Amino acid sequence: MVTATESAAVRPLVVPDEAALLERAQRLAPLFAARAPVHDRDGSFAFENFQDLFDAGLLPLTVPQAHGGHGAGARTTARVLSIIAQADPSTALVLAMHYIQHFVMARNSGYPPRLARKLARESVEAGALINALRVEPALGSPARGGLPETIARRTATGWRLSGHKIYSTGAPVLKWYAVWVRTDEAEPRAGFILVLAGLPGIRIVETWDDLGLRASGSHDVIFDDVVIPLDYEIALRPPAEWRTPDPVQAVAHAAFVGAIYDGIARAARDWIIEFLRTRTPASLGAPLATLPRAQEILGGIETKLQVNARLIDSVARDFDDGFAPTTIESNVVKLTVTNNAIAAVEDALSLSSNHGLSRSNPLERRYRDVLCGRVHTPQDDATRIAAGRAALGL
Repeated sequence: MVTATESAAVRPLVVPDEAALLERAQRLAPLFAARAPVHDRDGSFAFENFQDLFDAGLLPLTVPQAHGGHGAGARTTARVLSIIAQADPSTALVLAMHYIQHFVMARNSGYPPRLARKLARESVEAGALINALRVEPALGSPARGGLPETIARRTATGWRLSGHKIYSTGAPVLKWYAVWVRTDEAEPRAGFILVLAGLPGIRIVETWDDLGLRASGSHDVIFDDVVIPLDYEIALRPPAEWRTPDPVQAVAHAAFVGAIYDGIARAARDWIIEFLRTRTPASLGAPLATLPRAQEILGGIETKLQVNARLIDSVARDFDDGFAPTTIESNVVKLTVTNNAIAAVEDALSLSSNHGLSRSNPLERRYRDVLCGRVHTPQDDATRIAAGRAALGL
């Protein structure tokens, strides 16, 4: 990102229309797509992509216009993420987490206004990224309940933070962490404390070596008695107050995370179309695209992707228009979009024979990436149980 000296000269962004934002993303997509296979193969982080996103003015997409950002709504943000995800899903995931933080921050997150302004300004002027660090080795996903083992101890000089976070997406590039903690008070509170990356006592352990989204830098972050200013508390509340799901978070995950996995499937669709058009087995004497079976399976892929497009656009548009879906509705959209995306890529694989599973072809990578949707919060079982309990009036 730019240096502090350079950032002082940066002027507030002129807010463009949606078409201009999408065009910026489209310009970057070929660059990201060319880099993606290399970063996937060695599990390296695409720092250059985030410099490009900063230079294109896309990092403060969901930062409010009052703070110099674009103030994009859910619909525009989902469209930008879809473009980036079709090129490099790992970059899109890090970007989505950053967008979600500012999207929620601008609405109902409990951020003190001073901190919200600070983070917005740094995103605009210096490309500073933020993500929430919530998951822990023993706790698992906080969405399933339980108090974190990461402890915040209040002292006269500041909070002293100790704990261990896993799956910290974007860890190599983040400037700020919103860390999920509990206090050491007689009656513990739970919530977030804002932490500047790189402070003494913080260690990034490069543990991320998963099947998919390999370039997302989702490493462990260790906090060993890290000193944080007292006024960097974001929202510390009695644990019971966190049991009610946040509908804004749910919409953001449905639209933004859903757009990523749908984008992966769209890239797979594009690859298989080209394969069917150009692959001409000697036994057939014509392209595979002429086979009714291939046409039918491709039609099934198109059906799933058209349903996804309608669902993502509907949930995002409703939110932007002031008709916020319920948390269950949003989670059902995420579940449906993700499963449609996985099924679409599997259908593409069924048409490709061994070719699609070769490491030299992008379809193999798309399959590994899209499978991550099954474990991305909220997971399917939790969504179905919540929907079932609601239907039963429980």
